[in-house]
Amino acid sequence: MLLPKDDAMLLSFLNMKLRDSYASLGDLCEDLEADEKEITARMRAFGYRYDGKKNAFICA
Repeated sequence: MLLPKDDAMLLSFLNMKLRDSYASLGDLCEDLEADEKEITARMRAFGYRYDGKKNAFICA
């Protein structure tokens, strides 16, 4: 699956999917065949980090 190229759209997409469909970022990445390290690096550069307890990307 192609992920959004725009970081703001990616953030919104990830948090929606994590909220509605996946128990963890790992599950989402496995299902969508996405690179977890690449996603977390992009979000970190955008000012967000993954919070496993909240199962969401939050402001760093």
